[in-house]
Amino acid sequence: MPKILMATPSGFLNERPPDTMRRADRLFQMVQLLRGGRLVTARQMANRLEVSERTIYRDVADLIGSGVPIEGEAGVGYVMRAGYDMPPLMFTRDEIVALTAGARMMRAWGGLDMARAAEEALIKIEAVLPEAERERAGAVEVYASDPGRIDEATRRKLDALEKASHTRTRLKLDYVDADGATTSRPVRPLCLWFWGSVWTLVAWCEMRDDFRMFRVDRITGYDEEGTFRHERGKRLTDFYHQEASARPTLSSR
Repeated sequence: MPKILMATPSGFLNERPPDTMRRADRLFQMVQLLRGGRLVTARQMANRLEVSERTIYRDVADLIGSGVPIEGEAGVGYVMRAGYDMPPLMFTRDEIVALTAGARMMRAWGGLDMARAAEEALIKIEAVLPEAERERAGAVEVYASDPGRIDEATRRKLDALEKASHTRTRLKLDYVDADGATTSRPVRPLCLWFWGSVWTLVAWCEMRDDFRMFRVDRITGYDEEGTFRHERGKRLTDFYHQEASARPTLSSR
């Protein structure tokens, strides 16, 4: 799982789904395209989802087999009978507020892939919520904006660092410290931390043989250097324990 802790940047809403869309996501999108009783051809769905028409035919057959009331045939088009809807997500009002606010924050402050995924999540949540909960999601008065602090290059860097943390890919970072000194650091990326306006990478620094936090905006370059295995004393859980033990304890009097 990704280890991370938003007005919409221009272009995110209109970007097409990536080629690597999971099949479950593609089937969900197909149901959304067929909603409303309109005729949709296999070619239209294939172009929208960036897959072959043969894939669409196979997915439609699987949807029909699972009980989705789709009618039509190849070469003509498909339509879904009115009255079918996805099962509602059972979120509480507070959960809806938290999900909506969190997605908006990630949309404004996250990487390009993170922002795109946050936008898609908001659309999916709104699409399957019952009407009352849908209205609550739309009425969440929590917003986030990026006042130009995170440019596209930094957003792409966030995506790359998150992926490296997830895949356990060792990186060689080119880093500029607070004094302006440039160093090259071989590190094991563990997670990303967001501090409200600054992202940092938590990693095991092989040069210092200890945990370090690197400001993402000071990472000027990075190269992949193979994968690594988690070792006792160098894991994210070990970092948490080290941080907890370093905090001053308050004794009751």
